[in-house]
Order: sequence, then structure tokens, then C-alpha cells
Amino acid sequence: MISVAQALDALFALVSPLDVEDVPLREAHGRVLARSVAAQRSQPPFAASAMDGYAVAAAQAAPGARFTVIGESAAGHRFDGTVAAGQAVRIFTGAPLPAGTDRVIIQEDVDRSGDVITLKDNLDTNPYVRPAGNDFAAGSALDAPRLIGPNDIALMASMNIAAVPVTRKPVVAIIATGDELVQPGEAPGPDQIIASNSYGLAALLAQHGAITRMLPIAKDTHESLALAFELARGADLIVTIGGASVGDHDLVGAAASAQGMDRAFYKVAMRPGKPLMAGRIGDAAMIGLPGNPVSAMVCGHIFILPVLRVMLGLPAGPAPRTKAELTQPLTDNGPREHYMRARVDSGQVTVFERQDSALLSVLSQANALAVRAPGDGPRLPCDRIEIIAI
Repeated sequence: MISVAQALDALFALVSPLDVEDVPLREAHGRVLARSVAAQRSQPPFAASAMDGYAVAAAQAAPGARFTVIGESAAGHRFDGTVAAGQAVRIFTGAPLPAGTDRVIIQEDVDRSGDVITLKDNLDTNPYVRPAGNDFAAGSALDAPRLIGPNDIALMASMNIAAVPVTRKPVVAIIATGDELVQPGEAPGPDQIIASNSYGLAALLAQHGAITRMLPIAKDTHESLALAFELARGADLIVTIGGASVGDHDLVGAAASAQGMDRAFYKVAMRPGKPLMAGRIGDAAMIGLPGNPVSAMVCGHIFILPVLRVMLGLPAGPAPRTKAELTQPLTDNGPREHYMRARVDSGQVTVFERQDSALLSVLSQANALAVRAPGDGPRLPCDRIEIIAI
């Protein structure tokens, strides 16, 4: 049995960033920028007014100075001439500064009579000019890798980038196993239950950038499992659920070995989630999850999401952890790292009393996993413990 950290290192060694594809800017949100992109122009591309007012030569701007207004500069419609001494141009926010000017007098600081303006005594000294390239210059880079958010989309649009190089989405084949399972909506037999893990995992992985393929439920036979692995061909990652223990009906390990799996590890010192296996089958990585619903979902957060990040070209690392204050005492932890379903509110964490790995109703109420290190001693209210948001 290996530690969670050792299991993560072994998993990271099984995968690498996928290839790159170009997508239209409007489709790039939520994808991972695979190569740095450079601005095609400066922003703003010209010195622009930051306020409505009058463009003048700064050297002539003084209380009581008078200027003749000779034209107008608006956003999208610049004043084409050159402004001479004693002249001004009416200007609006975002408009290019005319040649011969380098300051904007805001309209509140001006008295105007016809085409003549007079600067007031309480003149604002701010030039109200946005220099060319004040935001970014042509050639400025948006560095990769990064998960592209709305702010990045706005920036790339202003950089005049229409096609964005992103990492291809990983294709994940999900295989639920077990004679006891039927699909939601079907009529289960007296000894059967509804398959839930595959649906929860598919939603989790799709939320974090994967394309999921939910394959038919594999029965507890070598023939059915062999067919499931055949259907999984072409996936970048194969995730099996159930059948990873050592009982007479736990056949996934043997079936994977028959497919040529090069096993990296089996069993992790954690709860829930101990019977975890991983390796490679052909061109795909494989992760075999335990069948208990909470175990499968917890392993999805702790192992599969970090693996997806590496496949998407993001840095390798465990699920991010923060700390929160306990609202109740906790007893000693055992020899395995424990991921306890919990609820965090206003910086305080409440660990649910029922931690059975079959209780999806408890998991549905949780928004965090409280992490207990192996052998962690008793905890008191207000102790700060590590949590992982889920």
C-alpha cells in the first residue's frame, strides 16, 4: 500500500500534455491556453482622451488661457488636422488626441462662448490622456499554460487574436462494472441497484475539461469486461468503477492485465478509496476506482482531476488545500489518510457524523473534504484543519 502522495506521483508519470488545436476565440473559454499568444497591436493604438473635454497643448494650459475651438474628435472619428497655438479641439472619451495636443482639459474646467473657451482658475492638473500602448504594446504576451477565463477572453479580443491555441480535451472512457448495476430509469431486480458513480464522475470530469464517454455497464465476467475495454479504445484515459478489490467477483484487475495493462500501483493508504489501481493499457492511462459511491467520487477529486490538469498542460500538483476552523471535536485518526465529508461556512468547517462510503446523501450536502493525516491526534473546536473544496 502506498501513500496518496506516492500514488499521485505515479499517476502523473502515466500521462503527459495532449496535442494542441486552434479554436475560435468564442470557444476558448474554459480551455487551457497551450502556447503563449502575442498582441497583434498596441492598446490603445493611439494616445486617447480619458474624459470629455478639450484637447490643447499642455504648455499653453493655464488658468485664464483662451483657445479657439477648431473641430471635434470623437471615438471612431478623429480630428485629422494639426492644432496650432491658441487652438483647441472638442474631444470625447476614447477619441484620439489630435496632432499638436498632449492634454485634455475636462469640460467642467472650461467656460465656453461660441467657439472660444476660457480655462477656469481651479484648473485640474491631470492631463487625462491614455498614452498609446498604456494597456499593452504590440507583441506583449499572454503566457501559457493557463486556464482561460472571461477576463482572458476580453484581453485576447483586444489583442486582435481570433484563433486560440488550446490543449485538446482529454477523452475519458468510464466503465461501471458489476452484475448488481442497472442504468437510471430501468427497473432494477430485487438484488440490483442504480448505477450512480459513472454519472457523478462524468459530470465532474466534464466540468473540468474532459470529454466523457459512458460505456455500457460491464458484467462480472471476463468476456463482458474484455468487450468494455475494446469499446474504450481511442480514449486518453480509461476509468473503471468497481471490481478493483480482491473478492471472487472483483475481476477488473485480471481483465486489465489480459488487455496488457502495465500496472503502476494497487492500493492506497487512504479512506475512502483504498482499493485503487492504475497503469497503462496501450496508448491510454487507466485508473481503477473502488465501487462504493463516495469512494469513487472522492478519488475523482483527489486523483482524476489532478491527472486531467496534467493532460491539459497545467502544472502537476495535488488538489488545492486551505484551512478552516473546526466547529466540533474529532477523535484520533487511524493509520490511513482520511478524507471526511464536511461543510464549510464562513471559514468554519463542520465534519458530518456519518462517514460511510456508501452515503451519497451526505456527499450531496458536503462542499469540502476535511483531510486527516495518518495518526492525526484528537482535534478540538477552533483547531484549524486542512480542507479541499469539492
